[in-house]
Amino acid sequence: MSINWSGVFPAVTTKFTANDELDFNTFDLNLEAQLEAGAQGIILGGSLGEASVLTDEEKFELLSHTLKTVNGRVPVLLNIAEPTTKKAVAAAKKAGELGANGLMLLPPMRYYADHDETLAFFSAVAESTELPIMIYNNPVDYKIEVTMEMFDYLARYSNIQAVKESTRDISNITRMFNRFGERFKIFTGVDPLAMESLVMGAHGWVAGLVDAFPKETVAIYRLVKQNRIAEALAIYRWFLPVLELDIHPKLVQYIKLAEVATGIGTETVRAPRLPIKGEERERVLKVLDDALANRPQLPAGSWGK
Repeated sequence: MSINWSGVFPAVTTKFTANDELDFNTFDLNLEAQLEAGAQGIILGGSLGEASVLTDEEKFELLSHTLKTVNGRVPVLLNIAEPTTKKAVAAAKKAGELGANGLMLLPPMRYYADHDETLAFFSAVAESTELPIMIYNNPVDYKIEVTMEMFDYLARYSNIQAVKESTRDISNITRMFNRFGERFKIFTGVDPLAMESLVMGAHGWVAGLVDAFPKETVAIYRLVKQNRIAEALAIYRWFLPVLELDIHPKLVQYIKLAEVATGIGTETVRAPRLPIKGEERERVLKVLDDALANRPQLPAGSWGK
């Protein structure tokens, strides 16, 4: 499957049972909600998917299960976030063998690689696979920025096709267009900047709160792309306090709590994460309760398969 780099691509959470095993029943409940709402791709094993605490076996089990469940309805991408080039290349090859449709690729983890080291890392992965690749550019959280000059170099790899733009600098979208035209498809990766980024021309949205609010997320995307800005803005203003849960260090716990609030997930996380409690929990629940009490009516046709 070639990838149509547009639309909402949920970065789905990984579901766990009370015994700390993969919970495929709840995962499938959420996955079907994403597909019903009109998601155009699925991303597994990202930061929101608790990649850092998954074993390699679990990641590939999750990939195989998702591919079987999705059954070609949309592309399924595996996130690669590894500390060594050897492990990243091995993960890319294994993903291809299992039938993944694409990859989302982070710079090296745990080591502050310089530009040359980061390019060598990306290049090794790109050369090891024919799978389409989305580069994840998030210097705020991962301390390594993929600069315009680095994208100049990466343009030689035909399978490096998209970027998850999470620099928090919306002007970077225009810089990418001015320098590369349509060479790289641009996805906004920061929920509270999503509508602004889509208005500036981003092709898609790698979303987090979509895990709890799939229809609203897809509706904003579609309305912006139909130039129905006022309708999109009304939903976005309602949604923003919830979307801001995506930019907190405990985004996993917050978004899983949101999934519970909308009935398509559980709160179970894997240690060292723990469910939130006390004042913090009450604060997040108030954001969710306020949103659910004022949930907007979505325009006809703004979501769905």
